[in-house]
Amino acid sequence: MSAMSLSKPHCDFVALQILKIYKGLRTGSSILSALQDLFSVTWLNRSKVEKQLQVISVLQWVLSFLVLGVACSVILMYTFCTDCWLIAVLYFTWLVFDWNTPKKGGRRSQWVRNWAVWRYFRDYFPIQLVKTHNLLTSRNYIFGYHPHGIMGLGAFCNFSTEATGVSKKFPGIRPYLATLAGNFRMPVLREYLMSGGICPVNRDTIDYLLSKNGSGNAIIIVVGGAAESLSSMPGKNAVTLRNRKGFVKLALRHGADLVPIYSFGENEVYKQVIFEEGSWGRWVQKKFQKYIGFAPCIFHGRGLFSSDTWGLVPYSKPITTVVGEPITIPKLEHPTQQDIDLYHAMYMEALVKLFDQHKTKFGLPETEVLEVN
Repeated sequence: MSAMSLSKPHCDFVALQILKIYKGLRTGSSILSALQDLFSVTWLNRSKVEKQLQVISVLQWVLSFLVLGVACSVILMYTFCTDCWLIAVLYFTWLVFDWNTPKKGGRRSQWVRNWAVWRYFRDYFPIQLVKTHNLLTSRNYIFGYHPHGIMGLGAFCNFSTEATGVSKKFPGIRPYLATLAGNFRMPVLREYLMSGGICPVNRDTIDYLLSKNGSGNAIIIVVGGAAESLSSMPGKNAVTLRNRKGFVKLALRHGADLVPIYSFGENEVYKQVIFEEGSWGRWVQKKFQKYIGFAPCIFHGRGLFSSDTWGLVPYSKPITTVVGEPITIPKLEHPTQQDIDLYHAMYMEALVKLFDQHKTKFGLPETEVLEVN
């Protein structure tokens, strides 16, 4: 039963309190007592209302992530066939002139980043951002976020909103969460993403932000990407990193410091059907990943009204994102493969060290080992 639903005893209780209030009005006796009793009924309990708001805030983001772009595209195409066709024409005309804005950092909105809905989103799990070292505003950074999880919930909450106080913990640093460039071809969705400081994860965008946008920029790249999401499951701490070196090359070309990040609990919020290597399911996933850029996962969380049912709402498991110590990177316009391998090895070592230093603080045993694939 939903926390907001009414059982017969609740209804009887409410009726009794209303009757007491009515008698109080007629006899002049105390009404305050009856009102206090009425608003103490379970379905009006503040903590339960807040929990429902938290669930709704998370669900709206999950639905936005999954269907907003497609839904807005369909609605806009349908608008062309109605009397409101001029609205669609004006939007598409503006879209042509605004097409390259995402590649230049977009249009972040502090108002959107500070929406109250993101605080409910944060408190649902809850999500926490842990700072271990200061960052210099005179430098640029590439943050490597691990693991991807199913949807990168910790990455979004920590770096695309102000719910966990990223701007206060790292004053003067502008975070840009990088995601699939295809999302920015979707009408309306692109505006929603840009308002949070989200940008396309492609070379043109990263080159612009690290060379033509001043200093104090931090680009958050979920290094494992779609491949890593396929192995996301509760109880598993594994990252896809050993052959991911493109972000290191970018860092060297721009002299941007590398910062490892590990998000404890990111893999715990959804359960996924894992297809074995060589199975038809894994073949389909890899084809999608190769040609479209994302891998379709079969996953589930809890239901909207009950944690005992299946649904799209993630499980409320704590997510703690730990930002590690920056690795100073020299600027090499034409880095050699040896340079890339050297700093990639340093990055992997730093990530494993970060995991080992903090794992016991967040519920993992001392014997837990980070699997680097």
